[in-house]
Amino acid sequence: MGSSITVIIATGASARWLGLDSEKRLIGKGVSACATCDGYFFKGKDVAVIGGGDTAMREALFLSKICKTVTLIHRRDKLKAQAVLQDKANKTKNIKFLWNKTIEEFLGENKLEGMKLVDTNTNKSVEIKVQGAFVAIGHKPNTEFLKGQIRLDSHGYVEGKEEVKTEVEGVFVSGDVHDYKYMQAVTAAGAGCM
Repeated sequence: MGSSITVIIATGASARWLGLDSEKRLIGKGVSACATCDGYFFKGKDVAVIGGGDTAMREALFLSKICKTVTLIHRRDKLKAQAVLQDKANKTKNIKFLWNKTIEEFLGENKLEGMKLVDTNTNKSVEIKVQGAFVAIGHKPNTEFLKGQIRLDSHGYVEGKEEVKTEVEGVFVSGDVHDYKYMQAVTAAGAGCM
């Protein structure tokens, strides 16, 4: 086996999921982790976004332009998202919020028909009807195999310096494995060029 002079780590990041059996069964059948990828399948329909951070706000705002209604479901009573994103979402007429709710189950056999939610304060269950659900609770960098070999930050992303270098000579980083801010193909491609 030969050796490399240069290595570029570009293993990306994977969407975080809730881990429910019903979620796994309905991924691609109404449950998604990417509004820009799958949102247009739900044009004019009622959808939900799960989360309270920047990702959830961006997904909800994107979907609000193509879907009938967007229900943002958050397990707490306030959002973690940037104030500017919260303000935009609050001013968007077809976005509504369900506070202090967690998802107990995604409903439907062969396609998503709704969700069973549990109130975190009262423990009472409620069902809502939606045709699409977007899990927007963050991403996990694909760096398990790098632990102990290269410096990772507290969230598991590869630490870089001068944009694309790592502390290891000849090892560079590009894309979502390092970039948790923009997480866009164009910035990954730009880093690859650098």
